[in-house]
Amino acid sequence: MDKHLSEEDSDNIDWDTEDELEIQDTTFSSCRDLRTNGQYAISGDGEASSSSVPGQSTFIQKFLVMGFSEESIAKAIEQNGENSDLVLDALLTLKAIDDSPEEQPSASPHLEPCINSDDSSSEYNENFLDDVYEEDSWSSDSDYCTNSAKQCYVKEESSSLSEKEQTILFLANMGYPLEEVSIAMERCGPEASLAELTDFICAAQMARAEDPYLPEDVKPKLNHGSGGYKKRKMFNQLCKSKKPRAIFDEETIRLPKPMIGFGVPTESVPAIVRRTIPEQAFGPPFFYYENVALAPKGVWDTISRFLYDIEPEFVDSKYFCATARKRGYIHNLPIENRFPLLPLPPRTINEALPLTKKWWPSWDPRTKLNCLQTAIGSARLTDRIRKAVEAFDGEPPMRVQKFVLDQCRKWNLVWVGRNKVAPLEPDEFEMLLGFPKNHTRGGGISRTDRYKSLGNSFQVDTVAYHLSVLKDMFPNGMNVLSLFSGIGGAEVALYRLGIQLNNVVSVEKSEVNRNIVRSWWEQTNQRGNLIDFDDVQQLNGDRLEQLIDSFGGFDLLIGGSPCNNLAGSNRVSRDGLEGKESSLFYDYVRILDLVKSIMSRQR
Repeated sequence: MDKHLSEEDSDNIDWDTEDELEIQDTTFSSCRDLRTNGQYAISGDGEASSSSVPGQSTFIQKFLVMGFSEESIAKAIEQNGENSDLVLDALLTLKAIDDSPEEQPSASPHLEPCINSDDSSSEYNENFLDDVYEEDSWSSDSDYCTNSAKQCYVKEESSSLSEKEQTILFLANMGYPLEEVSIAMERCGPEASLAELTDFICAAQMARAEDPYLPEDVKPKLNHGSGGYKKRKMFNQLCKSKKPRAIFDEETIRLPKPMIGFGVPTESVPAIVRRTIPEQAFGPPFFYYENVALAPKGVWDTISRFLYDIEPEFVDSKYFCATARKRGYIHNLPIENRFPLLPLPPRTINEALPLTKKWWPSWDPRTKLNCLQTAIGSARLTDRIRKAVEAFDGEPPMRVQKFVLDQCRKWNLVWVGRNKVAPLEPDEFEMLLGFPKNHTRGGGISRTDRYKSLGNSFQVDTVAYHLSVLKDMFPNGMNVLSLFSGIGGAEVALYRLGIQLNNVVSVEKSEVNRNIVRSWWEQTNQRGNLIDFDDVQQLNGDRLEQLIDSFGGFDLLIGGSPCNNLAGSNRVSRDGLEGKESSLFYDYVRILDLVKSIMSRQR
């Protein structure tokens, strides 16, 4: 499924990412059941009763039906006017604050946003898998049942309720906490079906309950006989859905700490690292494979087995730059005499983005950004943060700080003014990932495409450190076969190392990415040949033999197959290497074997 990033003033979010979300800051605090909120009770048939005096306006009445108190409705209307969406957001915020066990401030001129109760540290945030997942494909029968169920449930409600309000009411009466419903609707978009919303909420609860890094005392207490599982079962029965849901073991393998592989230039290695490479793995060509470190259990064992049982090298790019990027690499390169790209990139947020230092509050302890994604925080979110911080003179209370820090870590928001945060710009993505300025800019490429392409790319400084051993081996240049090239991270790394690119065969499905690589090739005055293909399956034995005959073989085969079915962001089709996209790993193996076989025959 392809989703697209919004413009700055839109609240839609692009969740189509091939990268794992290394953080999970969307913590749903518990809230009272909407059906028993205050003096208003919503009966099982959806009708509302109240002890209040009759005669409220239709606008007020529809919020009373949803279970909000007259006092909170009046306060929300006073601050936002009769704008349904703004009033509803304000009411949800007030309810979240009322439900907080902490003491509330005596007075506040502004409404505060919903405050999380997550106590997790930044180190935990970097390792947690996000529970947001890609949209499942539902059959037309299921969609029909979904809509019918909803219509049956709310048919006796006031006709003045909007579609959004009817959906909230329906889910609340199923027992879902109001905060979770609100977040699910914001994430899934205004057109999301009830099936998508309930799956989103249930997947989030299950992910947090089963996450190996989350402390037991902050995990949601789920019971397979009740709670989210029971509600989801009830909804499935209501919709009479017959589509089975495959469940994949999502446990991640144990990763080294610190995640420095066989060494990084900024950290000392406690002992001399030695590794053994099987004889059949020796080149030519050298090969280098990359994918997300936080893959489902057994994936890296399988990858290693197909790549000559070579031990993976797990590295977090936070040891090379100011942003985390946890990756696994399997290669047959030497690991001695590596050297980094110079000058060394900035390694903290304030060094990389010096203009933020002036506005950085003392209560924000971040020095590193989390993994850069294809999604960015919305303007609506940054405005909520501004209002939350402005509501207090001096430092905001701890619960507000937690909310702000959780969102800043999740969306990599940085301070750009007094009480103002903003998402990173595409050119800041480029700088942090080691690409030249404007690498993805222009040529008809939208901001959406820029974020998406950069979010799925190599971190150039990390990859260049591993490839640096090739510089002295190939003083006259190299022939490179680049699979799943993306925006040319491998090519940029080799070029920045000073290695001449004689012939590059680049295979990349995205036309946007192919245009970016072609533009960079021309702007850097490369003297070699760039040959591109749009499908790895086009590279059969005959085609590879023709290419090898034309320029004498490949010195390096490099690439990382799609991680769509490996990443923690995909809670629906996280099917490992058997998934539709991630199974392209086997094409990497097939092509590597063909190249080795053809070149060995010609030697």
